[in-house]
Amino acid sequence: MGRGSSALHAAPPSAVRQRVDRLVREAAKFGAVGGAGLLVNLLVFNLVRHTTDLQVVRASVIATVVAIISNYIGFRYFTYRDRDKSGRTREMTLFLLFSAVGLVIENGVLYAATYGFGWDSPLQSNIFKFLGIGIATLFRFWSYRTWVFKALPGPELIAGAESLLAGAEAAKARRLKQRVG
Repeated sequence: MGRGSSALHAAPPSAVRQRVDRLVREAAKFGAVGGAGLLVNLLVFNLVRHTTDLQVVRASVIATVVAIISNYIGFRYFTYRDRDKSGRTREMTLFLLFSAVGLVIENGVLYAATYGFGWDSPLQSNIFKFLGIGIATLFRFWSYRTWVFKALPGPELIAGAESLLAGAEAAKARRLKQRVG
């Protein structure tokens, strides 16, 4: 390799690349917590379905609620632990609201398959439960990162704001000096 190649490696990554890297890490953490939640959801669903006489959608709603509780703990203390923690009441309210929408999406798919098409064998129920979870997960990822677990400003944003304020202060001092002088 020539001399120029070392300069390429020394250059800092672009802002776009940093944002993409952060998004990929966030999605991976979200996926890890969501994967654990998926296992909790399906385990509780099948346990309730096969040990009680509850209807399939009711068993699913119970499983979804248990998974929502476990997911909140994972999201708050793992995926989004670096996010703003000042408004816990707001955060919990929004989390529950968006989780409820996800619950409706997830169980709506199962309801349509079970009662709309009559697909209610254990295998079919699990397939449509899984499909509903997948669709609801896309909504949850967007809503949680956008509304619930708000990002704190990054160091580059803080540095930019500080330099902007410093520039404004310098301009103000120059104007004041011109008036006096």
